[in-house]
Amino acid sequence: MQSNQPHFIEVGQLQVGLYVHLDLGWMDHPFTLSNFKLKDEEQILKIKKIGLKKLRYDPKRSDCEPLPVTPVTPASTATSAVKSDNSTAAKDEAPIIPSKAVRLVQLQKAIDENEKKFITASNITRQITRNIITEPKACIEQATLMINDMVDTALMEGDVAIHALNGNNSSDQNYQHPLNVTVLALMMAKSIEMSKEDVRLLGMAALFHDIGKAEIAEHILTKKEPRTKSEQLHYEQHCEIGARMAKEVGLPVRVGKIILQHHEHADGTGFPNRLNNERTDPLARLVALANGYDNLCNPNNYVLAKTPYEALAHMYAHQRTKFDESLLKHLIKSLGIYPPGSIVQLSTGVHAIVISANPNKPLRPYVMLHDPLADRKAPRILDLRQEPNINISACIHANQLPPDVRSYLNPRNKISYFMDTELLKNEDGLN
Repeated sequence: MQSNQPHFIEVGQLQVGLYVHLDLGWMDHPFTLSNFKLKDEEQILKIKKIGLKKLRYDPKRSDCEPLPVTPVTPASTATSAVKSDNSTAAKDEAPIIPSKAVRLVQLQKAIDENEKKFITASNITRQITRNIITEPKACIEQATLMINDMVDTALMEGDVAIHALNGNNSSDQNYQHPLNVTVLALMMAKSIEMSKEDVRLLGMAALFHDIGKAEIAEHILTKKEPRTKSEQLHYEQHCEIGARMAKEVGLPVRVGKIILQHHEHADGTGFPNRLNNERTDPLARLVALANGYDNLCNPNNYVLAKTPYEALAHMYAHQRTKFDESLLKHLIKSLGIYPPGSIVQLSTGVHAIVISANPNKPLRPYVMLHDPLADRKAPRILDLRQEPNINISACIHANQLPPDVRSYLNPRNKISYFMDTELLKNEDGLN
């Protein structure tokens, strides 16, 4: 979203006074913010420990120029040449590790790291949505830090994918509807022309969109059967209650407006005020779409849950009048043809779960294979871009899986999403 050409420097050029950007995923670094002005040598040392070789900096916001690049001395060059000559034979004899094996290790590490970040975000979400009334200041501060980092990740240069959690560390208990809606909304924002401030407001509104449910009877919120007319009317009050609570705890005025409108429909059939598309906030339309999708995939009654593939197809075929159609296309683009969390059968006959979309190749996502010979704690992951002879033949329900396959793949009852940059790294040259 920035029109200026980025400026990069080597880590050895860092000095106090430079304004730097750490283009890393959320919590991949020890700093509160992902971009800041260097204040002391301790910060520089921390950056060096991260392991970056280069990073981006902003000349306009810096107090000084980067240090000059340290030249390679003739002596060191000569030493390198000697080492190179002496190691020629060793290179010929060294075992060659297949590039796909290297990539598999990278993918598994990325998935494990992603799960750790997700669990932390899930715990924070649970705390702030539970305590927003009793500790509003602390909760808003904590939410702001988390949303700012998520926004920086969502808007970072290069591709960011939505990743479905299906590993060994997290569980259905870590599922948080507000976090899912936030991730989905921010991913859509990446492909829409929008100011960073608006994206931050979007993130805060998505995170707190359901705070009004605190005053709705629990048996109505968790009811698996259709609600009665009076129960539905009571349920619909959560939008107005949430807007009132947002004002009371000090959330921005526009956040309160989005909370009020997150169940309005483009055709004017939503609630609480039956507003059509022209009368709702554009950010509210985004939250409404992300909320609608997650409710289809993760309803109270699991029997009624749609697969991610079915949910997108249903929204496009039957709900285009209810949602902003252009935003719906952005959602499909963000999630891919086979959204993360989908259970698929490959052209080889093997079953798999889609764990992450490839933004530029919607038909060729990352999948986790059913392979009884592989340890479930380190399953086989395929990047289908690297497998031109393997395609997805069908999307299926979990209940269609043979028992042994279902036990191995262990599909979640609740599909949780998180933003992922690690899976998309280091992919060049691994064909």
